[in-house]
Parts: sequence; structure tokens; C-alpha cells
Amino acid sequence: MSTDIPQPDPHPGMAERAIDAATDVSHTIGEVAGGLRSAVDRLTYAIDEARKPGRPLSTLAAITREAPLASLFVAFLFGVAVARRR
Repeated sequence: MSTDIPQPDPHPGMAERAIDAATDVSHTIGEVAGGLRSAVDRLTYAIDEARKPGRPLSTLAAITREAPLASLFVAFLFGVAVARRR
């Protein structure tokens, strides 16, 4: 009876390479998701700060509520001006 222990193959097979690639992709997706979550948190904080009374988004929201058609017209003109510059 032989007591030889099989040695691992020094060259990984296709299955091992696929598992390694999937693990790398999983780690990369996790890092990207963490970065995206951090960016969303910072953006949410900035928007919340800008919505406080007396800040720009608060003022803009008040103007839009008072004169929605005029605000839409100004936004349209702004869009046309930006589009022509490009």
C-alpha cells in the first residue's frame, strides 16, 4: 500500500483561475460600491445644507413655488445658453 500524498498541481486549472478572477471582481465591486456610497453621503449632506433657510436651494425653491412658469422659462434659456457654448 502506498502512502504517497498527492501534491497540488503547480499550474492552476481553469476552475481555480475562474474562482480567483471572480474573487478579484467581487473585491473591486465592493470597493467601488463603498466609494459610491461615500460620494452619495457627501452629496446628500451638501444638498441638506443648501436647503436650510436662507441658503441657495431654499431661495430657489421659494421662487419656483411663487412663479413656476417664469422659473421654467429662465431654466430653458439657461439650457439654451449652455448648449450653444458647446
